[in-house]
Amino acid sequence: MVIAEDNALLREGLVLLLTSAGHEVAAVAATGPEVLPALLEHRPDVAVLDVRMPPGFRDEGLRAALAARERLPELPVLVLSQYVEETYAAELLGAGASGVGYLLKDRVGRVDEFLDALERVAAGGTALDPEVVTELLTRRGTDPLDSLTPREREALHLMAEGRDNATIGALMSISDRAVSKHIGNVFLKLGLPPSDSGHRRVLAVLAYLNKG
Repeated sequence: MVIAEDNALLREGLVLLLTSAGHEVAAVAATGPEVLPALLEHRPDVAVLDVRMPPGFRDEGLRAALAARERLPELPVLVLSQYVEETYAAELLGAGASGVGYLLKDRVGRVDEFLDALERVAAGGTALDPEVVTELLTRRGTDPLDSLTPREREALHLMAEGRDNATIGALMSISDRAVSKHIGNVFLKLGLPPSDSGHRRVLAVLAYLNKG
């Protein structure tokens, strides 16, 4: 694993948390220019990267992640951000491939949720912060979404978080058949073909939500 975070306290906290959870940290990076060489050298099972890093504090971490994925397409990347930054989320997700996550830094404090998201990304799935999903849905806010029922919108939220059908059913207290019906209606109303392949359906939905 490679960790890229300029805040020393958070960086060391992540190292301690992840090593305590049984993960091996191969390298840490404190500035943007350090990130890509570390990723290419160690080819980690997963990378945890801050979006904004020195020297510019703009998108250095994300740019390094995208550059690394061009050379290592299967590299799982979990991006951490202080705020919901729609452009960055869309660019990361729009890069295709599997194994992507976008969490707000506050989520790290919820250890079980953070570790679950990390493991999901490392396994090739997706993990999106619920607040990121809410922002994307709210900002899109145009007619196709308005046609969704409250239960369909809830299913879309859970899909976008990377939840599988069984988990959606449990969280919504409905049967697998009802989940499939809601998901089918979501894809139909959004003009997207149905798919059972977890991360692809999430990426398809978010790509649609983020179209200008």
